[in-house]
Amino acid sequence: MRRPRPAVVAQVLPGSKAESAGIGPGDRIVRVNGRAPRDYIDYRYLAAEPQVSLTVQAARGGLRRITIAKPIDEDLGIRFAEDVFDGVRRCRNECPFCFVDQLPRGLRQALYVRDDDYRLSFLHGNFITLTNLTAADEERIARLHLSPLYVSVHATEPEVRQRMFGRPTPDVLAAMARLAARGIEFHTQIVVCPRVNDGAHLDRTIADLAALHPAVRSIGVVPVGLTRHRHGRPRVVPVGPEMARELIDAVRRWQRACLRRLGTRLVFAADELYLLAREPVPGRAAYEGFPQLANGIGCARLFIDGVNRLRPLRLSRAARVTLVTGEMAAGLVGRLANRLAAAGSVQAEVCVVPNRLLGRSVTTAGLLAGKDIARALRRCDVGEVLIVPATAIREGEGFLDGMTPEDLSRLAGAQVVAAATPAEAAAALRRRDRVRART
Repeated sequence: MRRPRPAVVAQVLPGSKAESAGIGPGDRIVRVNGRAPRDYIDYRYLAAEPQVSLTVQAARGGLRRITIAKPIDEDLGIRFAEDVFDGVRRCRNECPFCFVDQLPRGLRQALYVRDDDYRLSFLHGNFITLTNLTAADEERIARLHLSPLYVSVHATEPEVRQRMFGRPTPDVLAAMARLAARGIEFHTQIVVCPRVNDGAHLDRTIADLAALHPAVRSIGVVPVGLTRHRHGRPRVVPVGPEMARELIDAVRRWQRACLRRLGTRLVFAADELYLLAREPVPGRAAYEGFPQLANGIGCARLFIDGVNRLRPLRLSRAARVTLVTGEMAAGLVGRLANRLAAAGSVQAEVCVVPNRLLGRSVTTAGLLAGKDIARALRRCDVGEVLIVPATAIREGEGFLDGMTPEDLSRLAGAQVVAAATPAEAAAALRRRDRVRART
């Protein structure tokens, strides 16, 4: 077991017990009730007591001990720079389609971490493979009820799994069954590589996972993502429109079967498949609460619904707006542009950005680089406001290539606004209009 490092405090919530105790950003939590926490999970468990003793290393040096009395389970108000204090567990697999291994140099450093850590799966919904779990890990997951976990399964047949993972792997179904017997639930995904784990192999994997329902709460079917930076890596066939239609048909067939047998659709197709195949996006009810929204399953439906709910945007002064998006969502963002312009006070243009950094086959707006956006804007009549997808920006780090919204604003000569939803885009324009009306 790796030795935990002191947990670095990133933020202390105003009015919290931690603020009252004099803890501040940059301080390090060394021990909680006499124990060095391995991760945020340990910290929350230890800090749940009505009396908490903290050993704190101040940002400028010395150690001090603080005792805080509080109601049981009350949050102390500390937010950490990282949620894992003994080092992120890395992936040991050699998947030929690993997206991290297809990234060029010079991007945000965090993008190059091939994490496979069950703690980050529980805390943040990161997909893991379960291939590096020890018996002690399984015991801890069950004892602390770290559920649900998000698991990349890809295939359940051993020979197919070996091709997908690049090496022999433990029996994923056995591990899931052991954890399921102790109350752990899962959201799973199958990244489909044509000619490897599609067709009958896909059916076998879905059937095996469905047999573990209700512990398996959802199965996402996602097309493989391929960049242009695959130098020397094994050839992987991309998912084209015809394959996308075949996968959608398979998902629909399984949804009908699961609804009859299990009372849930259970299996869901990625938005990218519907857009690639030019198939209608299912209605809201078909997503059953959107269990895999962060995996790109259901985002398109929520976007369409958000556009349809927008009221006509009547501003006191006319505004020219440019909406930035990737190639995949161009049609959806076009709907938003039309809705924003419906009342006549907004002139909205869509700027579709080809992904030159990662390759034209990468079409999602969340993976756009700032330099690619700037390059595409040269071909557009840029308005006073530039609305970019919030998923393309990471707070404090900017776009994928490190360009900041401020950098882009200077290059474009326009105010840059990040919006995650149609409502956020409209709200930003209303706020700007109110500010302009007062000046």
